[in-house]
Amino acid sequence: MVALGSNLGDGPSIIRQAQERLKGLSQGEILASSLWISSPVDCPPESPPFLNAAVAFTVLPQETPEALLRKLQQIEREFGRIPKKVHNEPRPLDLDLVAFGREIRSKGPLVLPHPRAHLRRFVLAPLAEILPEWRLPGFESSISELLSQSPEDPALKRL
Repeated sequence: MVALGSNLGDGPSIIRQAQERLKGLSQGEILASSLWISSPVDCPPESPPFLNAAVAFTVLPQETPEALLRKLQQIEREFGRIPKKVHNEPRPLDLDLVAFGREIRSKGPLVLPHPRAHLRRFVLAPLAEILPEWRLPGFESSISELLSQSPEDPALKRL
């Protein structure tokens, strides 16, 4: 499961193209959410709003979380992402590995599920659109239940 975000450049086009690229990392079709607009969270002042989406897919055989993360980072670079100078600065594409099957990791460079996914409405709303009853590994509440418990974002809207 991957969360997509963009707040620099032609966000709708970037997200759609990235979704197409993610199909190549899947054994079959992907489930893709609509585009959502949201307020920037923990970003520098004056950061533009984000376009967000989510996709779920079955990874290729023998894929590891680390290998998938490297592929996601490569796609980000291909869309113009450069190494961060400022924490959460605007970017053309952000791909976050939210979950990898039922895998749970709490230490190391890759934490699964994503450590803040359950708190972020801009991740939960697109996920609830495609998999409302799914549960993040280690969580008892479904995605739709987590969404109903998350802080409101008046800017969050489905496009």
